[in-house]
Amino acid sequence: MKVLVLGVGMQGKAALHDLASSLEVGDIVAADVDIDMLESYVQRHGWAGRVRCERLDASDPAALSRLLSIRPDVAIDLLPTAFIDRVASAAIEHGVHLVNTFYVSKRLKDLDENARRRGVTILPEFGLDPGIDLVMLGEAHRSLDTIEEIHSYGAGIPELEAADNPLRYKVSWTFDGVLETYRRPARAIRQGTLVEFDRTHLFSSENVHQVDVAGLGALEAYPNDDVVQYVEALGLDVGSLRAAGRYTMRWPGHCAFWKSLVDLHLLDLEPVIVDGRPVDRARFLAAAVGPHIQYAPGERDVVVVRVDVAGRKAGKPCRLRYELLDRRDLATGLSAMSRTVGFTASIGASMVARGMLPGPGVLSPVRDVPYQPMVDELGRRGIRVSREEIGVRDA
Repeated sequence: MKVLVLGVGMQGKAALHDLASSLEVGDIVAADVDIDMLESYVQRHGWAGRVRCERLDASDPAALSRLLSIRPDVAIDLLPTAFIDRVASAAIEHGVHLVNTFYVSKRLKDLDENARRRGVTILPEFGLDPGIDLVMLGEAHRSLDTIEEIHSYGAGIPELEAADNPLRYKVSWTFDGVLETYRRPARAIRQGTLVEFDRTHLFSSENVHQVDVAGLGALEAYPNDDVVQYVEALGLDVGSLRAAGRYTMRWPGHCAFWKSLVDLHLLDLEPVIVDGRPVDRARFLAAAVGPHIQYAPGERDVVVVRVDVAGRKAGKPCRLRYELLDRRDLATGLSAMSRTVGFTASIGASMVARGMLPGPGVLSPVRDVPYQPMVDELGRRGIRVSREEIGVRDA
């Protein structure tokens, strides 16, 4: 199997690590704009004879085309989100199957017919969140006769011992990206009604609830993003559900801290004028605070994904809970966030290349990725997923 990895940042390094450890992968081509970093990383791990390094300026269509023209069995796109549609279009043009970890864009959905015509399979949304959570959701949907509630939780946080700053948080991806999520509204379903949470009230106490996670203890959860796309992925109507929501979890105290900053207008969308120049408030915070909330070499991050779905099975009430908890691997240095995103993308690439998924066309992890094979592959990499069924008695 020949695999092309586009973008070798934090998640790309994890994907590369997983591919280089796989006996079924023969040729690996890794491409990044920082060729010196890439070559150094490959040399340091002893992969020089296993991985071919290429420089890629993703803004140059000719450079992207040149790489795809080597005709890998599958490509993994871990470039910045600005290149999603460009990479997908180029992959279809060159007849190359593709996996990425990003939310599917409207443009990508519109490429479905062309992908089918060219015999190309595209698996988007296949990382941690989105990704593993969507496969859990699809399995819950197949396991229940009817669904009444959907609650999805995600967390990327430091271990408690490493939560040693006022935020009780450290950066496991990009702080800019985190702050962007803090500035956008969210939607959930409460008591059968679709409710919108204004961005200034995400962290209000009435919108925050506690979640107990085995092995961690109490975390606080606040609304994140739009649950409607989650519901629609299952082919359900919003009006058919009693409750549904997507939530981010943090250590207790995080939401109260950020509510104070929101109230002080430090996350307003409008730039603030400083010495006659506009300054984006979130970008200022990212630049000023970000360097001081990084992980030290011996510290570990923790990733949690939980999907709770309630409904009926065989006429009886039933609640299904799927949960993943992973920690940084200090032996490899790979964070839990990069493991659960990069390893998952690598697993998806293998599934596509081996013909384990339906295709061609633009797939959905909810309907097209089998739960147990994915869980088994994660388990082989030391990432455990649990399933609990509540409320069904033996006949």
